[in-house]
Amino acid sequence: MDHYEILGVPRKARLSDIKRAYRKLARRYHPDLNPGDKPSEEKFKQVAESYEVLSDPERRRRHDLEIQTHAGPRTRSAGPFSSDGPGQGFEVGDLGGGFTSVFSEIFGGASREAMEETGPGRGDDVTHAARIGFFEALRGVTVALEIDLETPCTHCSGRGRIASRSRRPCQDCGGSGRISHASGLLRFASSCRRCRGQGSITDEGCGPCNGSGALARRETLRVTLPAGVDTGSRVRVPGKGRAGRNGGPPGDLFVAPQVESHAFFRRLGDHIYCSVPITISEAALGARIDIPTVDGTATMRIPPGTANGQTLRLRGKGAPVLRSSGRGDQYVEVQVVTPQADDERTRSLLRELAALHPGDAVRRGLPL
Repeated sequence: MDHYEILGVPRKARLSDIKRAYRKLARRYHPDLNPGDKPSEEKFKQVAESYEVLSDPERRRRHDLEIQTHAGPRTRSAGPFSSDGPGQGFEVGDLGGGFTSVFSEIFGGASREAMEETGPGRGDDVTHAARIGFFEALRGVTVALEIDLETPCTHCSGRGRIASRSRRPCQDCGGSGRISHASGLLRFASSCRRCRGQGSITDEGCGPCNGSGALARRETLRVTLPAGVDTGSRVRVPGKGRAGRNGGPPGDLFVAPQVESHAFFRRLGDHIYCSVPITISEAALGARIDIPTVDGTATMRIPPGTANGQTLRLRGKGAPVLRSSGRGDQYVEVQVVTPQADDERTRSLLRELAALHPGDAVRRGLPL
């Protein structure tokens, strides 16, 4: 049985990833949520067993060894260094000093990462999206979010295990308190990490939290997004992430706003962009026109001789700079509108204008 495959995690998964996968599957297949469903009940048992194996550093190491060798746990090794006959080998297990600890660390003990994860540890951070309007992002808004939160289980103080009413033999070491290991020609023994060398277990998985150490609950949070947030921003809410491990502090919640687009304005960073139509006479002679901004109407000067597609700037009319008193700018692209020659008067004026400014003079210099 490949416990990694059952939980759907890679073999190098961290304990936090294993816990997260276990919680998800345990909720899905829990017998209370699937009454009378035998396949779900069996799947729940497999998920619980896989979590129990992979959450224990020693049992996980042994499971990894089984997968690599496609065989059961090795307790003895026949060969030139086997202790099955006199003068044929030796067993490392009762040697003192650093020799035993070195081999125990390589083969029998947990890795540094696993040892760190068995103690109190900070919970994982959580990111939650929040869809807001274009102007809400510019002015700031308070949003109400339905969040699935985790709190440490009060029954087991977030440890996932509670004291058992009776002692029972340790399944890892068979009650001996010692674990034998083999690697190639060497064989040695170390103290069982599961029972700490006692040979018996005095704790058991916590029922209320299914051994996860955390209880899920849904809560409505009101989070204030400051003026200037944009898609890609993150607003931190301390202590509202995943529950900590073994009594450790919880992680944080990060709210990621998803800002809706606007039909007229376009935002890039702290700047606002838009396009405004002007007449030929306004472009040629210059003018002062009223244009929309995110704060309302503002007057903008059109310089004489403005060309079609030219971009003009309004300073300080852009988006607020996040967590600052500054503002970006607004960039206005002018689109010169050609008049419709629907009457004789208009056509006459255009012919007069064409005579004063012939097309050949305008196109002078082109490689014709």
